[in-house]
Amino acid sequence: MFILYALVIGLVVGYLVGGRPSGLATIQFRWGWVALFGLAVQVALFSGPVTERIGAAGPPLYVASTAFVFVAVLRNIRIPGLALVALGAASNLAAIVANGGYMPASPAALAALGGGVAPGYSNSTVVTSPALEPLTDIFVLPSWLPFANVFSVGDVLIAVGVAVTIVVAMRAWRSVPPAEEPSSSSDTGG
Repeated sequence: MFILYALVIGLVVGYLVGGRPSGLATIQFRWGWVALFGLAVQVALFSGPVTERIGAAGPPLYVASTAFVFVAVLRNIRIPGLALVALGAASNLAAIVANGGYMPASPAALAALGGGVAPGYSNSTVVTSPALEPLTDIFVLPSWLPFANVFSVGDVLIAVGVAVTIVVAMRAWRSVPPAEEPSSSSDTGG
C-alpha cells in the first residue's frame, strides 16, 4: 500500500505547483492492459483466500505478474517519472527472483510493525540469509500510519517515479490546446 502515499503526494504537489487533475488525461500509457493484468494477478495472489491456498504456484505467479508490470513500464519509459518506476521495479524484480519468488522482509522491520509473517504466501516474508539484501523490504512505515507496511528501496523509487509522473502530467494541462470550434462556414480551403 506504499504506492497510495505516492498517489496522494503526487496529487498534492501537483496542485501546489499549479497543476490540474485534467492534465492526467494527457498521459498516453501504452500496453495498459498488460500492467493492469499484472497488478490484478498480484491483488488476487495476495488476497486472503488465495494467499492461504496458492502453495507452490505463488512464487512463479508473483515473478510473472511483476514482470508483466515491468514490461509495460518499459514500454512507456518516455513518460516523465517512469524511468524511476522502471528502476524500482527492476530492483524489486531482481530481489524477488534472487530469492526464489519471495520478497524478503527484515525481521526487525516486521517486528516494528508489531506483527510477524501471516500464514500462506505473502509478498513479504522472512528469508534466512536473503540474496541482494539491500534491495529487500528492510524499511518500515511507522505503525501509526494507515496501511503501514515494510518496503524496499525499489518501492521508494517506484513511489517517487509515480509522484513525478502525476506532478508533470498535472502541469501539462497548460500545454494542451483548447478544442477548436467546428467551423460553421462553408470554408473548404479551396
